Amino acid sequence: MSREPVHIDKPWVKESAFAQGVTVEGKLLFSAGITARAPDGSVVGVGDIRKQIETCFENLGDVLRAVGADFGDVVKYTMYTTDIDAFREHTDVYRAHFIDHPASTLVEVSKLAHPDMTVEIEVVARVP
Repeated sequence: MSREPVHIDKPWVKESAFAQGVTVEGKLLFSAGITARAPDGSVVGVGDIRKQIETCFENLGDVLRAVGADFGDVVKYTMYTTDIDAFREHTDVYRAHFIDHPASTLVEVSKLAHPDMTVEIEVVARVP
């Protein structure tokens, strides 16, 4: 089975121990947990969950485009948040990216990789 890591052109990614995504057999993309990071690796939207959700989806778009896919190719989202009630107040942001009704899971966790992060999202997508 072939396996190819997905690379995006952001400086902080070069220091990362993991790929931002992996395609399998050239047909599926499994993304890493994508967070609200600026191109330089700093956390975006500290204290602003809406901004973090928006930035996560912007960064997911970068990963999808890197393999020739878009949000219409996503078959499954898994979303993690440190505050599920606050997250639910912004359904308009993430529902805009739920094209063709993918499967979805939303989980509240006690913390994420960085203390200023409140959202992390991963996807499984078909690769055109």
